[in-house]
Amino acid sequence: MLDISLKQVQVISVVFLVVLAGGSWFVMPWPFTQSVLVGGVIAILSFFSGHRDIAAFIKTFETPEEGKEKKRSSKSIYIIKFWLRLALIAVLLLFFIRSGKAEVIGLLLGLSTVVFAIILTTLSVAGHYFFSRKG
Repeated sequence: MLDISLKQVQVISVVFLVVLAGGSWFVMPWPFTQSVLVGGVIAILSFFSGHRDIAAFIKTFETPEEGKEKKRSSKSIYIIKFWLRLALIAVLLLFFIRSGKAEVIGLLLGLSTVVFAIILTTLSVAGHYFFSRKG
């Protein structure tokens, strides 16, 4: 169930970004639309990367197959990757804001695509759970 929900979040976030960028392209000037796209791409790539790192970290707790050595990945490596990803996002956002080509509201709107996707997926799973219960 968890894997399906994560795939839902990934698909919904990409679809939501396309809808947001398309809508802002018709209503707002190009720099705003560009900011929405940049923020959305940063958020989605960060989510994909975080999902991959968490999956690799969880696999370290599984018992290795016969004849294969257990991969050593510690909690500290995961934490270092997390902080490096966060620092990279901060540097990218700083670069776009300082260059004057990005609008902050557009960036925030784009960065929120994954949050909206998580909320929609959570409501969908909760609704499915509550409405499919018998008794």
